Amino acid sequence: MAKDANSLALAARARRSYVEGLLNAVPSVVQAVEQAARHQLGQVAERGLVMRRRDLVDDLHKAAPFWLSGMVTTLQEALSTGSVPMSRFGDLLGPEARGNKMSLVDNDTIEGEILSSRLALAMMDRASWEFTDLRSRISALENRDEFESNDILRPHVLARIATSAWRQAGLSHDGWQLLQIPLHDELSHFAEEAYHETNRWLIAQHVLPEIDLRPFIRRSRASAAPPQYASTTAMGAPDRSGTYDDTRPATQTGALTRGADHAQAVLSRLNKMVSRHLPEFADTAHAHPTSAGLNAAISLAQQGVVQRMKPGSGSQAVAAAQMEVVSAPMMLEELAQRKQALKQAAANPVERATIEIVALLFQSILMEERIPATVRVWFARLQMPVLRVAVSEPDFFAAAEHPARRLIDRMGACVMGFDSNSSSLGETFEKEIKRVVQVVEAYPDTGRRVFQTVLNEFEKFLENYFSTDNETTRKGVSLAQQVEQRETLAIQYTIELRKMLSDVPVQEGVRDFLFQVWADVLAMTAVKSGKFGDEIKQMKGAATDLIWSASAKVTRDERADVIRRLPPLLKLLRDGMQNAGVPVPKQDEHIQTLNDSLAAAFTAKTAAIPHARLEELKARLETLEELLPEADDMEIDGNMVMDLSGHESAELEVVASGGSAPTPAMLAWTRDLQVGGWYKLDYRDRNEAVQLAWQGMRKQLHLFVSPQGRGILFQQHRLAAFLQSGLLVPAQDESLTTRATRSAMAKLDADPSRLLR
Repeated sequence: MAKDANSLALAARARRSYVEGLLNAVPSVVQAVEQAARHQLGQVAERGLVMRRRDLVDDLHKAAPFWLSGMVTTLQEALSTGSVPMSRFGDLLGPEARGNKMSLVDNDTIEGEILSSRLALAMMDRASWEFTDLRSRISALENRDEFESNDILRPHVLARIATSAWRQAGLSHDGWQLLQIPLHDELSHFAEEAYHETNRWLIAQHVLPEIDLRPFIRRSRASAAPPQYASTTAMGAPDRSGTYDDTRPATQTGALTRGADHAQAVLSRLNKMVSRHLPEFADTAHAHPTSAGLNAAISLAQQGVVQRMKPGSGSQAVAAAQMEVVSAPMMLEELAQRKQALKQAAANPVERATIEIVALLFQSILMEERIPATVRVWFARLQMPVLRVAVSEPDFFAAAEHPARRLIDRMGACVMGFDSNSSSLGETFEKEIKRVVQVVEAYPDTGRRVFQTVLNEFEKFLENYFSTDNETTRKGVSLAQQVEQRETLAIQYTIELRKMLSDVPVQEGVRDFLFQVWADVLAMTAVKSGKFGDEIKQMKGAATDLIWSASAKVTRDERADVIRRLPPLLKLLRDGMQNAGVPVPKQDEHIQTLNDSLAAAFTAKTAAIPHARLEELKARLETLEELLPEADDMEIDGNMVMDLSGHESAELEVVASGGSAPTPAMLAWTRDLQVGGWYKLDYRDRNEAVQLAWQGMRKQLHLFVSPQGRGILFQQHRLAAFLQSGLLVPAQDESLTTRATRSAMAKLDADPSRLLR
């Protein structure tokens, strides 16, 4: 579309329509936030928190009209110009943005910027589809690729309007944090509605109607599903070319099965965005040695960061209290000041852009509230080693599998539960993260190799941590390992029994009992008393006696012998089933089936087994353990998958039902889950955070543990069914570095000049 007066007028009218929508809805947003504050006050909490909530309700009741007035005034100013002067947000801007490069940034300013950035990111998470479409239409009308940094249509501008007016109304940052969830929810929906209505108006004016491929319906709070349970397709939102954009957060089901693809798509978009301003940035084919000046500056900065953010000595409690003082604003201020020194030492624009992007990545990481304070400082100390790798290895920005990214993501996934207060990491885990970071710091010139080394070591640490060092998970993992040992032995016994009896004329009822019941009894006995104890010998002897008893008995002496041996045999069979946890009614069913088989033997309706063959079977049963196939070599078919319900106990829940039929892709995704990750589980009328603490051989079994130490055991197929239906949802829609990359892109999109200055 040509850039003519009519097109520009349409764009201006669209902005006015957008602002008018905001002005009409902002009173209801303020009212909803007040209601949320009152609702919080009615919730049970510790005394200190209740007092803070009561003070907030009082403050908000007095200040809400001023908060509303501040937002309305700024929005009305934007009606005619379509933009908001940055001077309106002086309390949120650092000294550099205000033209004073030598001033220190105070904590209050940084806190305000953090709150504003979090709100903008929440808006983009919720309204990314609508914003992408609107940006495409306005860009077509104005014949340009990007909005101005202070364009009213940008989410970060609306976020700054809301947070700046909040502070100007006399409300505190602490109050905002108390209400952060409802504030993000209300304002994100507020922005989404405004974008949607503006898109609808533009479509009515025939402005690129073809890019909106979704059903054209008005969204409402009642019909909008929570993000983690959204029923929308996993493909993503259509971009301006009509294809689907995979850079939005992965949500639920199918999107989660391609987490690596999503991360790669985000990196691809980052490279495209930066390359528009700095074409040489996209050259990832060759490593670029760090310039001498920057290399020295990074080393100096690393020393300063270590010294400033070094945890003190003393007990763990004292160290934790000291690290709490090293707050996120303080760390951000420290890193921001060092960023400018690094840029001055950079030798070329690519190095300066790399410094900026890495700084933005770590700004997002350090703003992540779910990272405990005692761990956040160690993430901060990774910035300089990561910067050194990013400058010298351009594929850090091109490959989602780069070991530096994977290390940060793995550590982040383990420490970021749904509620950081619900469980303690434990001293052992914190020490391991500390060790990992210190090893990385100790080998600054080894590039990706040191990251790959410590990543491998961290994975090995996790293998043992949940089973030996973590008090919360140790019991559950031990029980799960016993379950796997028993089930593996049961399958091994079944395989060998099938081989042994393949050419032996055994009555069908007896054969089924041996394969389906007695193999499990042998396994349970072997787990409890050992493979070579007297009890297992008794159980194997019972199998031989049962096979003999069920063969044809044609003489009076044979029948008398069966009658004499039958009562102790049946008692031994019942004892074995009882020991294996078979319910009494099921025992009765099995005994009745065996009685029918023995009756058939008395009437000589079954085949006879020669004495020599029986002796051979007895000898093989006695040495059965030596014949068992190796667990790694077993071919497990569907008929061998055991019923785990008998393993249910007060400390271990076995998930035997629920979910929906999983797709092959969902089954494949279960095999990619990694130990340590947090999830939200909806099961047995509970909705709680759980951590994946253990995976069995071939990942056929998966154990999740609640913060209270209760284990929940899944077989692979049932786990896929829960993931498919949304009954089990990852705590993170996307990895820590992917989310940080999207946050960095939002800031670069708002102010591309950051790359070059």
